Amino acid sequence: MAVELAKDNDTVRPNTWLSTFARNVTSQYGEDGIIEKVLEVVGVRDKWCVEFGSWDGKTCSNTFHLICEKGYSAVLIEGDRERFGNLLKTFAGNDKVISINAFVGFEKEDGLDSILRKTPIPADFDFLSIDIDGNDYHAWKALQDYKPKVVLIEFNPTIPKTVEFVQPADPRLCQGSSLLSIAKLARSRGYELVCTTKTNAIFVDSKFFGLFGIRDNSVETMMTDESMITHIFCGYDGTVFVRGCGMMPWQGIPYKDSRVQQLPTWARKVVGDRNIFRRKLGKLYRRLRKKNLI
Repeated sequence: MAVELAKDNDTVRPNTWLSTFARNVTSQYGEDGIIEKVLEVVGVRDKWCVEFGSWDGKTCSNTFHLICEKGYSAVLIEGDRERFGNLLKTFAGNDKVISINAFVGFEKEDGLDSILRKTPIPADFDFLSIDIDGNDYHAWKALQDYKPKVVLIEFNPTIPKTVEFVQPADPRLCQGSSLLSIAKLARSRGYELVCTTKTNAIFVDSKFFGLFGIRDNSVETMMTDESMITHIFCGYDGTVFVRGCGMMPWQGIPYKDSRVQQLPTWARKVVGDRNIFRRKLGKLYRRLRKKNLI
C-alpha cells in the first residue's frame, strides 16, 4: 500500500511532539499513549504485536494495552519459567495471544526470526517491543526476516547522548547500549527515531517517517531526559568531581568524590606550582600512576 508523506511546512511539528501523548496503562514512562499515537499516524495496521521479555504480560508491559483494549493479536515471549507461568494466567482464554517460553538470542537458531517463523504473524507486523536488559541491540540486529512497522527498544539511560557504547553480545552480561549506537543501528536497518522516553526509544520504518512532521530527529534533540546521567570532570589541579545523577540508579549506590580521586591531596596543585620538591614528587607519582604501578 502506498504511503502519502507529509511535505508542506504546515505539517512540521515540534521535534518531540509525540511525548505529549505519554500515558501509562501498564507501561512505565508513558509508552502506552505514545505507541497508540504512533500507530495511529502510521495508519496501515494489521493488529499484530510482539514483546520480549514479556514478564507476566502486564507488569511494565508495552503491549497489554494493545491486546486488551485495541484488539491486537500478539506473540509474547518470556524466558523465565515462573514469569511465563504468570503470563499464561494473564491471558488464559485469549486465543489471540501466542505465549512462548524462550530466551531470545542473537544467533540463527535462537534469534527472533526462528521463534516467529513458527507463528502466523505477518512479516511486517505492526509493533515490536524489545526489553531484555542488556542484549537488546544484538537481538534487533539479528532480526532479518521480519520488519515491523514500529519498534520500541530499551537503551541505557545513564549513557550520555553523545557516547557510542554497545555491550558485548554475551547473554551473561547485563549492561545495555547507548541510544546513539542503537539509533545508528536503526538507521542502517531503514528506521527513523520518532520519540524517546526515560529508558526507551521508538522507531518507525523510514517509509512512514514523513508522516510525523519531525524536522530534526537526531539523538541530541530527541533524548530530552538526562536525569539518570552522571558527569565526571576534573579541576585544573587534578581534583575529580562527580555531578548530575551521581549514583548507580538500579543499585541505589551513590558515587563519591572521595572514591574517584586519581591523585592524593598533596599532589593536587595548580599547574606551575613553585615547590620544587612537590613538583618532582608529583611528576614521579603521575609516571607510576600512568603505568598502573600504584
